Amino acid sequence: MTRSAIRGYSPNDFKGSDIERIQQAVDAAAAGEGRVVIPRMNRCGQASRDYWLIDSAIRLPSNLTLELDQCRIKLSDRCRDNFIRSANCGLGTAEIAPAENIRIVGRGNAVLEGADRPRSTGDSAKTLGKRTFGTDAGVAGESQTGDWRNIGILMARVEHFCIANVRMVNSHCWGISLEHCAHGRLAHIDFASSGFMIVDGTSRTVLNQDGIDLRVGCHDITIEDVTGYTGDDLVALTAIPFYPEVAGSLNATQVTGANAWEGRCDDIAQVTIRNVRGYCRGGHHIIRFLNTSGIRLHDIILDSVMDTSPPGIQSFATVKIGDNCPAWGGVTPLGDTFHFLISNIISRSREAILIAGSLSESMIHHVIKSQAPGDPVVLQSGNEYIRNVKMTDLAGGY
Repeated sequence: MTRSAIRGYSPNDFKGSDIERIQQAVDAAAAGEGRVVIPRMNRCGQASRDYWLIDSAIRLPSNLTLELDQCRIKLSDRCRDNFIRSANCGLGTAEIAPAENIRIVGRGNAVLEGADRPRSTGDSAKTLGKRTFGTDAGVAGESQTGDWRNIGILMARVEHFCIANVRMVNSHCWGISLEHCAHGRLAHIDFASSGFMIVDGTSRTVLNQDGIDLRVGCHDITIEDVTGYTGDDLVALTAIPFYPEVAGSLNATQVTGANAWEGRCDDIAQVTIRNVRGYCRGGHHIIRFLNTSGIRLHDIILDSVMDTSPPGIQSFATVKIGDNCPAWGGVTPLGDTFHFLISNIISRSREAILIAGSLSESMIHHVIKSQAPGDPVVLQSGNEYIRNVKMTDLAGGY
């Protein structure tokens, strides 16, 4: 066994472009000890620099640990792809096989940074050059909307995973998005995205810069110690069936298709979120819960959220549950969103907790609303969509 195999394979042991060397290290580790270490210094021959510039996604198979050792990984201006993706999904992969035991762990200051001139930003509903920035706007043969390639870290059908100790700067869309993933942990994740970026001296709009998104089918996941700011929702659990008919096509921001597999369930359940300290610079939400079209969202713990919005910036809501907008299917039926335990919320947003959908069999405790008038909990959708929800120790108007 080589020294690299014992300590973890390094891309510095291989030849080629930065992404070719990283992927060679991943492939070697997958056939061996299952550990890759990307160091701070990128050494290629006699040259060296303190960052890695990648043209396509790092693809991680099952049973692999990717250690980011104080390194900075940046998307090149040629890249229209994720930073990191589970290897079981991607363009043209119509059948997504299950994967397991994937770990992405940062050491020290591990940074994932977007391109200086992104080819594409935003989700699949946003047109490049009209609503959100992208140098591919108007380019023949290139998709003119965003898609799942704009996501920072994308995993689909992965069980027993960990993403920890990573900072993401200027993401092109959702920072981390998981589809049908389970039994995992996301911890110590920091975001720095503003909803815009300066490109060649001009401010350009970058939409849909969520932080962490759990999409359809995610369950038994812990999210903790999230910090920073984003252009859109900082943490979102959104069970919306906006997936393509065939997995791996480019007409959606979700890579998982509508095809069925044994035991498939699109509900989001058994999720714990705790210790969130941050804000939405784009004025949306810090924590967002949304389920539609008969998909259930249930058994959720949300504890300890600190709205850190600076003067002059205010989110619409610190916590928003559901939506009465027809575009999302309107208010969910009573009983589809249930078993929420929400506690220890300190808000500087226009609304502390906004219930715009339905909620039943839940508890809301210890909420402080400051720097905005009104009640700490607002029932926008009406009392008829609330059932057996106990609320105590609510304070507002400070």
